[in-house]
Amino acid sequence: MSISVVILAAGQGTRMKSSTPKVLHEISGKSMLFHAIDAAKDVSDDITVVLYHQAERIQKEIEEAYEDIRFHMQDAQKFPGTGGAMKGVEVRHSKALILNGDMPLVTTDSLHALMEGDADINMSVIELDDPSGYGRVVILDGNVHEIVEEKDCIPAQKEIKTVNAGVYCVKKELLDRYIPLLSNDNAQAEYYLTDIIKMAVEEGKTVHPVIVQEEEFKGVNSKLDLAHAEEIMQNRIRTKWMKAGVSMRLPETIYIDSRATFEGECMLENGVSIQGSSRIIASHIKTHSVIEDSHIENSDVGPIGRIRPQSRLVDTHIGNFVEVKKSTLAGVKAGHLAYIGDSSIDEGTNLGAGVITCNYDGKNKYRTVIGKNVFVGSDTQIVAPVTIEDDVLIAAGTTVNKDVAKGDMAISRTQMKTVKNFFYKFFGDK
Repeated sequence: MSISVVILAAGQGTRMKSSTPKVLHEISGKSMLFHAIDAAKDVSDDITVVLYHQAERIQKEIEEAYEDIRFHMQDAQKFPGTGGAMKGVEVRHSKALILNGDMPLVTTDSLHALMEGDADINMSVIELDDPSGYGRVVILDGNVHEIVEEKDCIPAQKEIKTVNAGVYCVKKELLDRYIPLLSNDNAQAEYYLTDIIKMAVEEGKTVHPVIVQEEEFKGVNSKLDLAHAEEIMQNRIRTKWMKAGVSMRLPETIYIDSRATFEGECMLENGVSIQGSSRIIASHIKTHSVIEDSHIENSDVGPIGRIRPQSRLVDTHIGNFVEVKKSTLAGVKAGHLAYIGDSSIDEGTNLGAGVITCNYDGKNKYRTVIGKNVFVGSDTQIVAPVTIEDDVLIAAGTTVNKDVAKGDMAISRTQMKTVKNFFYKFFGDK
């Protein structure tokens, strides 16, 4: 790969009104900065992220998720602004693509478009029906002539529809020469990256405008922007998987994490939420069910089922109001109102209504192991750690607090008694 990528992620993001760094706010299960990094990794093997605000926290999260990312710390006190962020950045290849960490919707195709050709600078440009509030990009003879801030526009320039989208592809030779020349002699006393466009034009260099889609290059600066970006990302994800063969009922009500995957013929009903790195294979996820970081194969879940992280379901039926956590179920039926935590349950086993695994003693979690062809009656409590072997029957209402051997039945109940005519004695004759 013959291009370097620099991602600017140093801003404080005060409009987010959050203690979380702006670029770490999540869209579809992934920090918006990570979406930008993913797009960058598709086009480059030399990626530098520029940091300043909460730099240690952001760098730590990046290093936990990626390898071979370089970092540059902006001296924002001495060199504020987007141009200041580039001071001291070194790139390895002959061109550098400069992205923003708060643009999570940018696609690889758009980055390739910005990399094409032999212009000295490719500059992303958006055409807006209403460009009010934006600086205008003046294009003459097919090349960028200047960027004019709105307050400086003459009436004819205010009619221009092209505005700067903030992403550039610059030849390394120009970048190395122009960045040290940037000045902060302006009203904000900041170093502006856009000044390299003016320098290039003055030198007679070619600055080529690349028309891009507003949707992809929208910056996320507030919680409202974050919500709009989430809607766009979710629409992309759902469209991708429906084209791949996943059926969805009322898709606009369904949430799918960007890390989730589907194989075979899957059905998602309305209100479903697929979170984390879940893998769904040939399964039916019914109305308002939640799958979190789990493997679901040849199974059905719900309606209103919850599969919590590190669960694996194969050939299994999970009914309404059943919760599974960190468990492996193979060929199991749990029709309704059950909690299955830290368990391994084998094929042919049926869990009745109200069955719970008591896996936590207030200090530690313990595992339950249930073998094949076990019938667990309704309202049974299984107190872990415990093993129930194959071909066992657990009577309804039983508390299982020790292992049960193969072929046995377990039952623990107090003897039922009746008091004749007690109703009339208590309430009196009617």
